[in-house]
Amino acid sequence: MNKDKLTNKQNRLENTLEAFFFNFRPLHLIIFAALTVFFIIQASEIKPSASFEKMIPKDHEYIGNFLEHKADLNGLGNAIRISVENTQGDIFNKEYQQVLSKIHDEVFYIPGVDRSALKSIWASGVRWMEVTEDGFSGGPVVGSDYNGSEQSLLQLRKNVEKSGQIGALVANNLKSAVIYAPLLEKDPETGLAIDYQVFSQRLETLIRDKYQTDTIKIHITGFAKVVGDLIDGLAQIAVFFAAALLITFVLLYLYSSCLRSALIPLVCSVIAVIWQLGLLKTLGFDLDPYSMLVPFLVFAIAVSHGVQIINAIAHESSNGADKNKAARLAFKALYLPGLIALISDGVGFATLMVIEIEVIQDLAIAASLGVAVIILSNLVLLPILMSYAGVSAKSVQKQIHAEEHGKHRVWNFLASFTAPKRAKVIIYLTVVVSCFGVFLSQDLQTGDLDSGAPELRPDSRYNLDNAFITENYRTSTDIFVVMVKTPQDQCANYLALDAIDQLQSRLNKLPGVQSTTSLVDKTKRIMSGNNEGNIKWYALNRNQVLLDQASIRTPESFNSDCSLVPLFVYLNDHKAQTLTTVVEAVEEFAAEFNRDELIFKLAAGNSGIEAATNIVIEESQYKMLFWVYGVVGFLCLVTFRSIRTVLCIIIPLAITSLLCQALMAQIGIGVKVATLPVIALGVGIGVDYGIYIYTKLLTYLDEGKTLRDAYFNTLKTTGKAVAFTGITLGIGVGTWFFSPIKFQADMGILLTFMFIWNMFGALVMIPALTCLINKKVVKNREHDHTNSKYIEEVTSVIEFEKAS
Repeated sequence: MNKDKLTNKQNRLENTLEAFFFNFRPLHLIIFAALTVFFIIQASEIKPSASFEKMIPKDHEYIGNFLEHKADLNGLGNAIRISVENTQGDIFNKEYQQVLSKIHDEVFYIPGVDRSALKSIWASGVRWMEVTEDGFSGGPVVGSDYNGSEQSLLQLRKNVEKSGQIGALVANNLKSAVIYAPLLEKDPETGLAIDYQVFSQRLETLIRDKYQTDTIKIHITGFAKVVGDLIDGLAQIAVFFAAALLITFVLLYLYSSCLRSALIPLVCSVIAVIWQLGLLKTLGFDLDPYSMLVPFLVFAIAVSHGVQIINAIAHESSNGADKNKAARLAFKALYLPGLIALISDGVGFATLMVIEIEVIQDLAIAASLGVAVIILSNLVLLPILMSYAGVSAKSVQKQIHAEEHGKHRVWNFLASFTAPKRAKVIIYLTVVVSCFGVFLSQDLQTGDLDSGAPELRPDSRYNLDNAFITENYRTSTDIFVVMVKTPQDQCANYLALDAIDQLQSRLNKLPGVQSTTSLVDKTKRIMSGNNEGNIKWYALNRNQVLLDQASIRTPESFNSDCSLVPLFVYLNDHKAQTLTTVVEAVEEFAAEFNRDELIFKLAAGNSGIEAATNIVIEESQYKMLFWVYGVVGFLCLVTFRSIRTVLCIIIPLAITSLLCQALMAQIGIGVKVATLPVIALGVGIGVDYGIYIYTKLLTYLDEGKTLRDAYFNTLKTTGKAVAFTGITLGIGVGTWFFSPIKFQADMGILLTFMFIWNMFGALVMIPALTCLINKKVVKNREHDHTNSKYIEEVTSVIEFEKAS
C-alpha cells in the first residue's frame, strides 16, 4: 500500500510537471531564449584569472605561520625570477650591464611588483663587504662611480665576489644574473587583484621581446608566469573543446541517423555551458586556470542526459507516438531519474567544499552550478524542442528495424551476466582487479612528481627556463623557509644560533637539498673577518658580545626587532618526496629543540607553501571521497529505498575510483590541486549511468519480466545510450592527450579512463551484482506483479458477475 501511494504521488508529480512545461511550450521557449541571450552577454565578459592566495590552504598551521610573519620575510612566497644570460661571455661586460640595468628598471615599474623587496646586483640594498686593516668595508655591489669602463667593470667583479651573491643573484659560472621580484597580491594603484595574464604578457613584451637578442637570453620563472602561460594556452584548450564538440556531433548523427536528433542535444548542452559561465560572472566569479576544464565536464554530463532523452523519444516514436506525445512520454519516463542523477552530481561536486583550498572550492561551485542548469537545459528544454522537431522517419525506421530484426549479440552476452554462474565469474574478476588496483595505487603520491611546472610540458619554455636556473645557481627557484622565533632582541643568542646551525647541518645532508643559508652563515663570516679572515674563526663564538657585534652587521638576516630568523633551504625541485623529506626532518628537529624561548616554525617560501598544500590535500582526499560516496549513496537510497540497490550502483563507481588512483600512480600523476577534483567529478558522471540503468531495469521488472529479460530490454534502450555516451565522451576527451598543455593532457587521460570504466562497470557489474546481492528486490517485484495480475483477474470476474 505504501509503495502504491508513493507511485501515485510520483505519477501525479510527473503529470503536473508535464502539463506545466508542455502546455505552455511557446512561453517557456521565450523565457529560455531570453535567459540564453542574457547569459551569453554575461559569459562574454568572464575572464580567466588566478590568485596566489586562492591556491594555498589558509587555515593550515604552516600557512598561518607564514601569514603571521609575512611582513618580516621580504616578499617570500609569490615572486618571479628573471635570469639575464650573456651567451657570448660573462656578466662583466659594458653592454650586458646596460641591458641588466634597464631590465631592473623595467621590472621596478611593472604594476604589482613589490618594489621595496626587488633585488638584483643593481639594487642599492644588495651590498658587498670585506675585511681590511682598518676594519670592515662595504657598499652597493654596483657603486655610484660605476661608468662601464674597464676599471669599473673590474671593480664590479671584485664587489660581486665579495657580496656572497654568486649562486644567488649571480650564476655559478658568472654568465648570467637574476632579478628577483616579489609580487603583491593587489595592484596598489587600482586596488584590484593582479591580472596574471596581463602581468605575464608585460613580462614578455617589456622584457623578453624587448631585450632578448642573439647575445642576451631571458629566462623567467615564478607562479605568475606559470598561470600566465596556462591562460595563454586557453586558446589551445578551446581548440580541443571544439574538436570534442565536432566528434560528439558526428557520432550522435551516426547513432541516431537524424540531423535534428544530433544537433538539438548538442545545442542544449552548449546552452548549459553558456548558462554556467554566465551564472559564474553574474555571481562575481571568474574562471580559474585550474577550473577551465569544468565547462567541458558540464557539456559531457549534459550530452549524457541528452542522449537518454533522444533515445527515449526515438523508442516512443517507433511505437507509433507522434512527435509531441513521444517527447511528453520521454519526459515523464526520464525526468525523475534524470533529476535524481543530476542532484547526486551537484551535491557530490559540492562536497569538494570540504577541502579548505579556495581554488578547489570555486571549482566545486562552478561544477555544481553547471549541473544545476542541465536540469533545465537538457531535461526540460531538450524535450520541448524535440516536441516540435521530432525524430526523422529514417531514424524511426532504424529503431523499428533494430527492435524487430536486431540480433543484439552484445546485449545478449551482457544479459547473460544475470545468471548466477556468470555473475560469480564477474564478481571474482572484479575482486582480482580491485586487489590489483590496491597494489598499484600504493605508489600514489601527493604533490608534484616532476621538476618545474608539471602543468606544462617538460619541453615548454617555462620548464626550460626553470631548468636553466636550477642548473646554474646555487639557490634554486624552489625555496623552503623555516622561521626561527626568539624573544625580542634575542635572535643572535648563542643557543639559538647553535640550534639553527645544527638544523642546517642536518638539512644539508638530505637528498634533494641544494644548499641552506641563514644568519648563522653570515655571523660566521663576520667572525672570521674580525680575525683577519682566519678560517679557524669561521665558527660560532660562545662570547655573546662578539656574536652581537657580528650579527648586527647583517640586519637583512633577521627582522626589525631581532625576534625572527629565516632559515632558507634551497631545493633541487619541489617533488612530493623532496618536500616530505624536508618537512619530516624539520618537524623532528623542532620536537627535540623547541622551547619557550626558541621555536622552529614551518613554513614559508614557495616550496614551504606547497608542502602545506600537499599535507592538506593528503588529509582531505579520503574525507572528500567519503562525503562524495556518502551523499551519492544517500540520494540513491532515498530514490530506490534499498541498500542492496545502492550497493549495486556504488560498487562499480568505487572500483573505477580505485583503478583511477592506480593509473595515476603508474603514469606519474600526483594528487594535487589540479587532479584531486577529477575523481569526484568522475563519480558524478558515473552515477548517472547507474541510476538510468537501474531505473529502467526496475520498470521492466515491475512489468513481470525475469531479471534476464528485464536487463536485456534495459540494454536495448537505456543501456545502448549509456554505452554510446561513454564511448563518445571517451573519444572526445581522448584527443586532449595531444594538447601542448600537460595539465589538459593529464586530465584527458584520467577522464577518458573514468568515462570508459564507469560505462563498462555499469553495463557489466550491475547485472551481476543484482543477481547475487539483490535477489530480494527482484523477487518482491515479481511477487508484486503476480499479485497485481491476480487482483486484476479477480476484479474483472467480480465486475463480470455484477454485470450478469
